[in-house]
Amino acid sequence: MDEDFDLPVDEELPDDGMMDLPDNESPTLDVGEEKEIGKQGLKKKLVKKGDGWETPEVGDEVEVHYTGTLLDGTKFDSSRDRGTPFKFKLGQGQVIKGWDQGIKTMKKGENAIFTIPPELAYGESGSPPTIPPKATLQFDVELLSWSSIKDICKDGGIFKKILKEGEKWENPKDLDEVLVKYEARLEDGTVISKSEGVEFTVKDGFFCPALSKAVKTMKKAEKVLLTVRPQYAFGEKGRPSSGTDGAVPPNSTLFVELELISWKTVTEIGDDKKIIKKILKEGEGYDRPKEGAVVTVKFIGKLQDGTVFVKKGHDEQEPFEFKTDEEQVIEGLDLAVATMKKGEIALVTIPPEYAFLSIESKQDLAVVPPNSTVIYEVELVSFVKEKESWDMNTEEKIEAAAKKKEEGNALFKLGKYVRASKRYEKGEKFVEHDSSFSDEEKKQSRVLKAACNLNNAACKLKLKNYKEAEKLCTKVLELESRNVKALYRRAQAYIQLADLDLAELDIKKALEIDPDNRDVKIEYKALKEKVKEYNKKEAKFYGNIFAKMSK
Repeated sequence: MDEDFDLPVDEELPDDGMMDLPDNESPTLDVGEEKEIGKQGLKKKLVKKGDGWETPEVGDEVEVHYTGTLLDGTKFDSSRDRGTPFKFKLGQGQVIKGWDQGIKTMKKGENAIFTIPPELAYGESGSPPTIPPKATLQFDVELLSWSSIKDICKDGGIFKKILKEGEKWENPKDLDEVLVKYEARLEDGTVISKSEGVEFTVKDGFFCPALSKAVKTMKKAEKVLLTVRPQYAFGEKGRPSSGTDGAVPPNSTLFVELELISWKTVTEIGDDKKIIKKILKEGEGYDRPKEGAVVTVKFIGKLQDGTVFVKKGHDEQEPFEFKTDEEQVIEGLDLAVATMKKGEIALVTIPPEYAFLSIESKQDLAVVPPNSTVIYEVELVSFVKEKESWDMNTEEKIEAAAKKKEEGNALFKLGKYVRASKRYEKGEKFVEHDSSFSDEEKKQSRVLKAACNLNNAACKLKLKNYKEAEKLCTKVLELESRNVKALYRRAQAYIQLADLDLAELDIKKALEIDPDNRDVKIEYKALKEKVKEYNKKEAKFYGNIFAKMSK
């Protein structure tokens, strides 16, 4: 396009034309075929198919070659004649509406002819002297390429233009440690800060707030150009020069070329998320060991001051083997290894409550003082998982369920209710679906299901998870409506959940079935006391209300 011909949008035209066609919805066309786009008369005829399936999005910077003609064939403009492609931002009103609507349907390398009615071009007045009033125009357009430009914060504060596409699909998260290369310039081109490689934690940020926000949208090896407004740079005050970094004047917009070289994934492990695992080397595939897997590892355990207190699988030692969730290593290491992939190397920071608690512990190479946070560098060499239920025949499933129940019982007696609960859950799953079982096996499976769910309910009561305890007892009662233990334990859960009427129904039914059951009688007595206490509180509450009303 020549310098005085820039395809402006006629400001008198309505601005709703782009809503006729959903973003990036491209009509399916064969070469030579013509179809209408939207409902305002815009037509597209395919000359040459493009590559792939992607189309540009609103805000992207597109590069095209084009030739514009009137319907009688009169040429009024051509980028091809000038030998310079035309660039503009799609959907930003920088060109006529017909272009914004039509080009967003094109693929890279595609060539099409757009017939654009006056309502989507220059309207009633035209663009004298080149475009007559009420002119329908034709544009032969080839989409050469486009650069994705994203408004990262959706407030115009940071625009990201992709200079080089990244790899895979993952993005860093707040806890991850990223390694980046960057160069920051003022609008006049002055370089104020640069680095060939700097590492920082995403949530902590570096240099200015924009870097942290931008890397969370990037893929590995992606390279971008950021346009950073003052609110995400150094604001109204700017920043004085420091060391090798130049000064940033007040209210400065910055241009930052940023490349995400790599990052180390950091995750929080455990219910309280106190164990921190940083991946130093990615593992293979997607599979991870579960409870009961036999794992082979190499590790070095250190105190925070760097003192090594244990080393396994190094210095010509054989790798160390243990079974997960069997307390053969400290709990923090056990939990961390269960999240790893084969071949993965990770740095695991474990607080005292998941390590050696408050006691001094003599290890292979040094003493671990009380209340020590410890750090393990761990490599998961290999693992063999327990056999899954779908790999078992019916007899094996019943044996596995019985074994998990016994393991749960042993853990329950030791007061390890969380681990016991997991065993009961796994045991119940082995016999959950019994359609392929023989009649005798179905009887055995029902007994095991009831036992696992009942014992799990006892765990949930100990852990004060009363809603789950109630659900587990209800599952048992759906199979065995006269199960006294299930009624008794569900009543306990109802009492804690303040469902006293439901608790009384269960206790009365349990006593009907087993009138001499001592535990149920004790619970009934406790329930009556609870009801009395509740009635007193309720009487006092309403008494106070009536007293206030009578004043």
